[in-house]
Amino acid sequence: MAVDYGLQGHVAVITGSTSGIGQAMAASLAEQGVNVVLNGFGDPAKIEADRAALEQRTGVKVRYHGADMLKADEVADMVDFARREFGRLDILVNNAGFQHVAPIDEFPVETWNNLIGVVLTSTFLATRAALPIMKAQGRGRIVNIASAHGLVASPFKSAYVAAKHGVVGFTKVTALENARLGITANAICPGYVKTPLVEAQIADQAKARGIPEDRVMGEVILAAQPNKQFVEYEHLAGMLLYLVSDMGASATGAAMVLDGGWTAT
Repeated sequence: MAVDYGLQGHVAVITGSTSGIGQAMAASLAEQGVNVVLNGFGDPAKIEADRAALEQRTGVKVRYHGADMLKADEVADMVDFARREFGRLDILVNNAGFQHVAPIDEFPVETWNNLIGVVLTSTFLATRAALPIMKAQGRGRIVNIASAHGLVASPFKSAYVAAKHGVVGFTKVTALENARLGITANAICPGYVKTPLVEAQIADQAKARGIPEDRVMGEVILAAQPNKQFVEYEHLAGMLLYLVSDMGASATGAAMVLDGGWTAT
């Protein structure tokens, strides 16, 4: 039985939503009647095809903004684009990110700066742009897709771990500053989800650890998760929908963990 979360007519911006987790989050919101603004890189023809298909399947309005998360003016314009198109902004999902695996002393400085920029700084920039709109409305929901790596560390992922820890901390500050304004901010901290980002790590992890690629999945990627199962998109969507609905009004400043027991060990 489908659950109605009372989101019909709301408006959401989801960064990094042309593939993987972000794309699944956008679909889950659209299925609840939320008009969405997609964002991300990829083949323009595929992005347009996916946008049109989601719009046709759900009956909501789906738009695309190609903001580069490393450019402050483009991030701000993406958020204002939602206001210009729909007259409001109810939900911001900060999801954009990428991964690079290397020892600290071999980690490229430019890659460090870009990763921190895309994962952490863009979360600040989009939130900064969204808050005035949400304050004027007297309601808003900010959900930052962090990671179990926002709570614990793994070798060879220094920039990603640092950025995701920063996202969790930034989420708490956002929640405290806006606790009496009808605006909530929470982080979702999943364990490993089988996304293109995770699959792309296999070769890098094998090289960094000196093991064959066929051993990486079980011995490295899922080694930390006691249930030895990937987190499913549906699990993340359920948490997202709860947080952005009225049912999630008392949840703010929280790091919602969906990691198969990883951080319990």
